[in-house]
Amino acid sequence: MKNTFYISCAIDTYSGYGARSRDFVRSVIESNKYEVKIIPQRWGSTPTGFIKDHQEDWGFLESHIIILENNQLPSQPDIWCQITVPNEFQKVGKYNIGLTAGIETTICSSPWIEGCNKMDLILTSSTHSKGVFENTTYEGKDQNGNVFPLKLTTPCEVLIEGADLDIYKPLKSEEFTNLDLQGHLNSIPESFAYLYVGHWMQGQMGEDRKNVGLLVKAFYELFKGKKGKKPALILKTSGGGASYMDRNEIQRRITSIRKSVSSKDLPNVYLLHGEFSNEEINELYNHKKVKAMVSLTKGEGFGRPLLEFSLTNKPVITTGWSGQVDFLQPELSGLMGGKLTKIHPSAQQKDMLIEGSEWFSVDPNHLSHFFNDVVDNYKDWKVKGKRQGYYSRTNFSFEKMSEQLEEILSRNIPNLPAQVELSLPKLNLPKLKKV
Repeated sequence: MKNTFYISCAIDTYSGYGARSRDFVRSVIESNKYEVKIIPQRWGSTPTGFIKDHQEDWGFLESHIIILENNQLPSQPDIWCQITVPNEFQKVGKYNIGLTAGIETTICSSPWIEGCNKMDLILTSSTHSKGVFENTTYEGKDQNGNVFPLKLTTPCEVLIEGADLDIYKPLKSEEFTNLDLQGHLNSIPESFAYLYVGHWMQGQMGEDRKNVGLLVKAFYELFKGKKGKKPALILKTSGGGASYMDRNEIQRRITSIRKSVSSKDLPNVYLLHGEFSNEEINELYNHKKVKAMVSLTKGEGFGRPLLEFSLTNKPVITTGWSGQVDFLQPELSGLMGGKLTKIHPSAQQKDMLIEGSEWFSVDPNHLSHFFNDVVDNYKDWKVKGKRQGYYSRTNFSFEKMSEQLEEILSRNIPNLPAQVELSLPKLNLPKLKKV
């Protein structure tokens, strides 16, 4: 019999961790080496129901899902994997794997290190995250009060995130299926638009992790009063939900920033809000008016939207630090310089974005240069985007991730004794005569 492989993850959620979970589980199932069982978990306040909404592609996962009674496993798994943040890791199986996107800053919390050390193997999404785990050290104390260095002792390896090349790819306008989306984008007067995709998180101006506030402010300032045609900025964003209240809050933030800029001749910022399918997002990426993706992110564990957008052969402009530099080539993308700065108290989160850690703040001069240069020299940037797209397809596909995962598991998981069915030989006993 095969070894049992139990995976606890946000398999059914509309979230980045949900997408990562589905890719990982699919890869393990397709290897045909394990008896795979999935224990579904929630992911914050993100909505569930992804599998039901995507039966054609993901319905096969339902036969692997188990619902625990009284939170008890039927037996100890041979291999146990949790896809979550490290402070939630638990040692449950004979061999235990923790999979996490990692951290967007320079330091992770001590509970994260303690969680990682419970496992036999840590898999994370980027070279940046691996380095943070391996270089973070605290002072710990044992039960007798003896001081010891608290640091990562579990082996840690990078498992890339792989994009679905059947979804994220160049499209022609006649291949679009969402005519409403196409109509809305066609109706805006600008022919050149920057696109941002991601959450608008907590933190005051210039301090939220994705740095959306500063992006909007800088865009207004750079192109205010510009003679001739101005570019537009499209924000596909939310505060984490798809409600009217969430949309109104995002609109309030944009309006507040717009009013703070001293000009009556400002470029336009457009908001797209609500749930989009992966196919709809790819159509957004491919629309002829969307010329480049831009992000002033302060830190990424990986930066999946940046990878997926690059597959449309259009240029990506973002900060040159953290997870995205694993796949964005500096000669093919606009990687802005800057410096590391302390996380502002307004953006801190317990056990995740902690006091004393640092992340990236973009250099305003680099921001101005790239914003203007992409508009003025788009033909050159289009060539770079095409080359970056080829690099992304070649090195960061789902298939590449699966190959890497199979190699990592084969190299690290020991030979575990598997349960076998008892097969007794048939006995050729003499027939007894009836009395």
